[in-house]
This record gives sequence, C-alpha cells and structure tokens, in this order.
Amino acid sequence: MTMTRTECADWLRQRDNFCILTHGKPDGDTLGTGAALCQGLRALGKTAVVLENPEIPEHLAFLCEGLTVPEIPDNAALIGVDLPAPGMLPEAHLDLAEKIALRIDHHGKATSFTPWELVDPTAGACAEIVYDVLTELGVTLNREIAVPMYTATATDTGCFRFANTTAHTFTVAAACAATGARLQPINQALFDTVSLNRLRVQAWVTEHIRFYRDGAVAVCVLPAGLEQELGVPEEEIGGMSGFVRSIEGVRMAATLRQSKEGKNYISARAVPGYDCAAVCEKFGGGGHKGAAGAGTELPLAEAEALLTQAMLEQFPQ
Repeated sequence: MTMTRTECADWLRQRDNFCILTHGKPDGDTLGTGAALCQGLRALGKTAVVLENPEIPEHLAFLCEGLTVPEIPDNAALIGVDLPAPGMLPEAHLDLAEKIALRIDHHGKATSFTPWELVDPTAGACAEIVYDVLTELGVTLNREIAVPMYTATATDTGCFRFANTTAHTFTVAAACAATGARLQPINQALFDTVSLNRLRVQAWVTEHIRFYRDGAVAVCVLPAGLEQELGVPEEEIGGMSGFVRSIEGVRMAATLRQSKEGKNYISARAVPGYDCAAVCEKFGGGGHKGAAGAGTELPLAEAEALLTQAMLEQFPQ
C-alpha cells in the first residue's frame, strides 16, 4: 500500500516497537536516515533500534553508535530505509526482505515489495522524507537527530551540488543547523578529506578504466583481493564510481566490484540526461537516474560485458 507522509506518521504512531534496516554497502543516506528515524521514534518514547549492518564502513560507524542490535527484537515492526529493492539488503539480511513491513524510500525506479511504503522520488535524500514524517509526528529536532539527518541529506546531494538538490533539501539542512549541531566536521570528513590509501585506489582505478563512446562511458572492474594487492583496508575500495564519473568528458560511469565470495556489485553514476537506474534494473537493482546500484552472481567477465552493453544503450549512435 502506498502511503502519504501523514499516513506513514499515523502508522508509526500506532506502533511502539521498531527495528530499522539499511541497505548493503551502506552510504551516509541509508545509515543517517535509519539513525535519524530511530532517534526520532525514541524521542516519542517508543522502542526503536537499528539492525547491525555487517558492511558498514568505519568512517560512517558514528551514525548508528548506541542504536544498533545484532538481532531483531521480538515483535518489532521492520522498517527498511533508502531501500529500492530486496536484493539491495546486505548479504546477511537478504532473508529478511519478506518480513519488512514498511519501506521509506526516494528511488524513482524501485521494486514494491513491502505491505506499506512511502516513496517520493522528488526527495534529494531519503532523510528528507523522514524529516517530514517526524515533523508530522510532532518531533522537535535535537542534535542527536540532526547529525545523522544532515549527514544523510548532504551525502545523497553531494553536499548540495547534485541536480537532485531542492529548496526542501536546504530546509532540512537549515533545520539541522538550527539545533546547534556541529556540521562543519561532517562536511570536512565526508567531502574534503582523502586518505593516502584512497589515493592509492584512485591511482589504480585511473590506470584500469575502460572508456567507450569517445570517453563518455567509463567502466572499471575491481577484482577480489585488490585491497591486498594495494595494501589498503577493504572499505577504501568502495565508492569509486563517483570518482570515475568526475573525469572530464565522462557522462556515465560504473564500477564492478568483485567480493571475496564471488558476487559482483555494480555502482553507477551519471550526469542528467542518462539513466543509471535503467542500467541497474537489468541486474535486479535500482536507484536514481543519477546514481544506482545492483548485485549479480554472473561471472565477472559476463557481468562486465552486460553492464557495458546496458550503459552503451543509453548512448545511441
């Protein structure tokens, strides 16, 4: 059932025990949205936790500190946030997809798989929707809610640089700033700091990108074991599609990252006018036109060929 913000707030108001799920290869939006919703529900006196995500990167662990549990509590209603498709759950949580009662999401091309869902593709970040729902519930933002909510909002709008940034995005950011939360350190850490390990990965990626359509399409395969080869932490390998897309002339970029278990993860980014979600849907994933992801069990070479072909279809000759 598709819900409005008011209907979603009523649904939450009528229940008292919640467990929030985030997607695999989690970013600041899913983790920040989950943490902000959890803090907001707790502010109403409700019981709310975030299920531990085994794939959380170290630099984002602060968002859910003190909120997570290793197992779903008894009788908890499951809520998925920033989750466009069941296959986007962490590997360890894939069997929970059919148990999720409510999905709050902002991906335009997504799979409807829960009994209740609040989806608004016009929202720059999923956290913007949660902000509206918490407002409907009468929650007053405090610093504990503002830090993850701002992190989520800034993450999915590229610190307010992407085309999905709207006036409402700035309204949410202003509300977070009004709490007195320290936001500059978040911007510094997420958008203005690059580790030496990250630079090593970027250098490797630069040497291994394959370009098509006169440089408008770029694909880079990240094989399993790359972190050992480069001597960097595993979390530094992720999030390279945005870096590839930032190269001059590139209109659509994708990375294909192979896990130790052999599954391949696709991350795609594009400028306005091209559709990453349409590409990732071919692999059972989803997302936005400008940013999307998917996972596939196909052999790496086959997955790369199909991914490249799907991207080239966005560029008719």
